[in-house]
Amino acid sequence: MVKGAISFLPFLKLILINNCMKDKIKILLIDDNENDNYFHQRVIKKAGLTGEVAVAENGLDALKYLINQFKNIDSEPVIKVTLIFLDINMPKMGGFEFLDEYCNLDNSVKAGVVVIMLSTSENPKDVELCKQYTDVKEYCTKPLTIEKLQLIINKHFIT
Repeated sequence: MVKGAISFLPFLKLILINNCMKDKIKILLIDDNENDNYFHQRVIKKAGLTGEVAVAENGLDALKYLINQFKNIDSEPVIKVTLIFLDINMPKMGGFEFLDEYCNLDNSVKAGVVVIMLSTSENPKDVELCKQYTDVKEYCTKPLTIEKLQLIINKHFIT
């Protein structure tokens, strides 16, 4: 192997993921922080993993979005939300309250959806509480990076 070639492997793997997954993943960011949403959208765009990112500023708006994502569809195909990044602390309905309601949604809405808790909190109580929700696949601290996103895609979407 050529010296230094190993350092290109993650980049090459990301390119392969981009080509395979670009049109198959729709991301929903659930976070009330405008700056975080902007930054995370930039990371997702830079990674090139999705063509569509939706944003909900609280859990209540996110539930409405998920329930209504297939209503009022014209003839254009709709890409269902497949990856949710969920913050904990938000007005109206926070992350854990969202999860309490999300658990009760119809399986047609939840099927194939990966929920990742994405928070600034490193509080062990939050991490432990998160583990009680079977719909949450991982607990990740902010900020979202290309590397974290790549690991999530590799783990949950590449078969």
